[in-house]
Amino acid sequence: MSDCCDSSDENVFDVAVIGAGSAGFSAAITAADEGARVALIGYDTIGGTCVNVGCVPSKTLIRAAESLHNAAASKRFDGIEVTASVTDWSAVVAQKQALVDELRNAKYIDVLPSYNTIAYKEGKASFTESGDLTVDGELLDVGKIIIATGSQAQIPEIPGINTIPYLTSTTALEMEQLPASLLVIGAGYIGVETAQIFARAGVEVTIVSRRGLLPEAEPEISSALTEYFQAEGIRVLTCNAYCEIEKTNTGLKLSVDIDDSCQVLDAEKLLVATGRTPNTQSLNLAAANIRTRGNHGIEVDSHMCTSREGVYAAGDVTGTDQFVYMAAYGAKIAARNAMNSNSLKYDNAVMPAVVFTDPQVASVGLTEAAATSQGYEVKTSTLTLDNVPRALAARDTRGLIKLVADGSTDKLLGAHILAPEGADSIQAAAIAISAGMTYRQLGEMIFPYLTTVEGLKLAAQTFDMDVKKLSCCAG
Repeated sequence: MSDCCDSSDENVFDVAVIGAGSAGFSAAITAADEGARVALIGYDTIGGTCVNVGCVPSKTLIRAAESLHNAAASKRFDGIEVTASVTDWSAVVAQKQALVDELRNAKYIDVLPSYNTIAYKEGKASFTESGDLTVDGELLDVGKIIIATGSQAQIPEIPGINTIPYLTSTTALEMEQLPASLLVIGAGYIGVETAQIFARAGVEVTIVSRRGLLPEAEPEISSALTEYFQAEGIRVLTCNAYCEIEKTNTGLKLSVDIDDSCQVLDAEKLLVATGRTPNTQSLNLAAANIRTRGNHGIEVDSHMCTSREGVYAAGDVTGTDQFVYMAAYGAKIAARNAMNSNSLKYDNAVMPAVVFTDPQVASVGLTEAAATSQGYEVKTSTLTLDNVPRALAARDTRGLIKLVADGSTDKLLGAHILAPEGADSIQAAAIAISAGMTYRQLGEMIFPYLTTVEGLKLAAQTFDMDVKKLSCCAG
């Protein structure tokens, strides 16, 4: 892709954006709309994590695997029997990749020609000791800089791991042949989503982690999701430590410490899903006095400013809020502040988050533990889905809804949903929290009957009453 700007000096720019993923494009387009001449610096595949190896491919395969599960779950209804099976996993993967390629072109590559003040430059960006920016050693004359280089899979330091051809979330979603068995290290959102994909496709899956499934979630949700995974045949183990990995004739074996006893786990393939680490290694940040945190993420303030004047950072590279929509949001703030004197602040207080397991895990606001640690007089309600008419009609009552409120004011502080359609319900809770609503106000709102989101109303009413005593639609 060639540069697309007209200028007497092709290396002079108002803003340089390092990284051509979601955050990078958001920053570049925003700066261009503000009148800037922008250098968008990309390296490797354009489009970043989300479209290429993250959101789009994973959610596509999640839906494919759901079709297999839904066929098996049809026995919930009398008189209906449906079967489904994987006949060609490589065809599933190829269809996924076709969508990835289509969206990469439509949302990234084909967008650039619409902005004649954005020049796309391919190469590795790095800072000099004077703080200047270079691309493959070539110096750029820039006013402001926005770093948006994203993240990559984090590999734990386990003895022997480098002797194993392990999978990451990227390579796991590219496998054209299903393994007989898969061992997943890590039980955060990447680990649990990917584990369920392959388990539903017929792979024997074991998840092992040091803190259990989704350790940052409400404990009631983590516990319930563990039960549902086990019911699907997924083995879930919690260990004290990963001791050693060795290659075997049939794959690998991992030695773990469980309750002070050494156990050996065997599998054909290993998936490492212990989180993601910011892409900062090649930027030479220390030379430019740009500070990083303990997780290697770039330290930024509420305006997305780094420790070096005129340099901003946004998205996964900051090591926080690693969601594509938060990357785009933070990048817009960084770009506008770069152009307009740091007037905007990043606010993640009402940030919805979704884990696309089945049931889905969706949350916004504070957990009970977080609210308590912040000094609130915490009040909670928990409603299991067997109290939600939609779940009863679907004959799928897996899940629960937990609300967290300030006991002194009744103001909603957090909402946490475990439900098959939880992702489509969480934004209602986000709006309620953003508006400063009390749980009583939420419980008095009109919700459509036989919807999952109606569970929020019922959960709000559960603070003060037993909803089992209500008649249908009497809320």
